[in-house]
Amino acid sequence: MTTDEPRQCSAKGCRAEARWALRWNNPKIHTPDRRKIWLACDEHRDHLTDFLSRRGFLRDTVPVEQVE
Repeated sequence: MTTDEPRQCSAKGCRAEARWALRWNNPKIHTPDRRKIWLACDEHRDHLTDFLSRRGFLRDTVPVEQVE
């Protein structure tokens, strides 16, 4: 994730700058080491975390600066 543009929250309709990277995978279709990333602002972090956690997809959450 290298870009000069601000990283935008992945929540539908949100244009806020992302502060969190939610790393996840769907074990039914992804290899165990594969990580997909949703970005989240402070306001949507809990909602997106809950969505991924309920499905057993969330692997970890890190500050967006830690994702390259």
